[in-house]
Amino acid sequence: MQPVQHKPGTRALWGAVLTTLVALAALLGSAPASQADTTICEEFGSTTIQGRYVVQNNRWGTSATQCISVTDSGFRVTQADGSVPTNGAPKSYPSVYNGCHYTNCSPGTNLPARLSSIASAPTGISYTYVSGAVYDAAYDIWLDPTPRTDGVNRTEIMIWFNRVGSVQPVGSPVGSATVAGRQWQVWSGNNGGNDVLSFVAPSAIDSWNFDVMDFVRQAVSRGLAQDNWYLTSIQAGFEPWQNGAGLAVNSFSSSVNLGGGTGGGTGGSSACKVAYGTNVWQGGFTADVTVTNTGSSPVDAWKLAFTLPSGQKITSAWSAQISPSSGAVTAGGMAYNASIAPGGQVSFGFQGTYDGAFAKPSAFGLNGTSCTTA
Repeated sequence: MQPVQHKPGTRALWGAVLTTLVALAALLGSAPASQADTTICEEFGSTTIQGRYVVQNNRWGTSATQCISVTDSGFRVTQADGSVPTNGAPKSYPSVYNGCHYTNCSPGTNLPARLSSIASAPTGISYTYVSGAVYDAAYDIWLDPTPRTDGVNRTEIMIWFNRVGSVQPVGSPVGSATVAGRQWQVWSGNNGGNDVLSFVAPSAIDSWNFDVMDFVRQAVSRGLAQDNWYLTSIQAGFEPWQNGAGLAVNSFSSSVNLGGGTGGGTGGSSACKVAYGTNVWQGGFTADVTVTNTGSSPVDAWKLAFTLPSGQKITSAWSAQISPSSGAVTAGGMAYNASIAPGGQVSFGFQGTYDGAFAKPSAFGLNGTSCTTA
């Protein structure tokens, strides 16, 4: 026998509606508000992101206003007033860094670290460039004979990803070199406070993953550092001479792996191997990626970083969250596959489009450690 169903009376109906509205209001009240970007206009103002990097305004060469908007993955220059002569120093260096800068050290950093103790220092960067400004996009690597954290170091390595206008590195050209698989024009000089070794890209690089130690070894081989020196800071940003609003670091990652290469990652050892299989057709492709943990400890909250070749763009993905859709991207696990057991593996995939000739990514990093490819 089916129970008799009764329609609620008006009072009961309004009571149910009121109860629902109260519950909904409580739910909305308890929901976390979206976090607004942090704006910094103070001359040397800074903040931290991701609990591991410092973002700094670092306006040191002018009294004109400069402001940056700090995101959870980088920053954007929102105001860049004033200009300085292009035959001198730039007006500022808004940047994000791992390590120590004038005693302000990033959270949890293992820098300074002796060069001979570093197995690898994988890093990734993605830039946005603008027109109507004079600047360089500079990646700075600081070295010193002592583990100092309080100021200018003995040798500065600069990687110029891009330069716009009549600006040039400190010193003079000393030839060319192939470093980390790319060709560079090399400059060497001294700015009065420290030696500067610069590597200038022949054309703009929007994003790239590489090992900082490839450039450090260049400084050692040229007599500008020694293996018993220290790596004190790894920084990425812009040196503007004129204007600069709109310049942005979209993403930045930096780890320093000591000894056997187990430092700097999240969730223990992240020795790894990556298999990257593709199915390609005219203008489109799919990629199937398998990541194997070849280490002895679980890799929790895994993040796989790699750079998509120019012209490629991800349109959809499965079994992983991937961002951004082009350039230097990072894939992370879902709730059900966020950890990789020792000897275990996870697989994910994505579909994308491409222009020109198709190519595969050249390198992969798992939680900051370089992976071998299958």
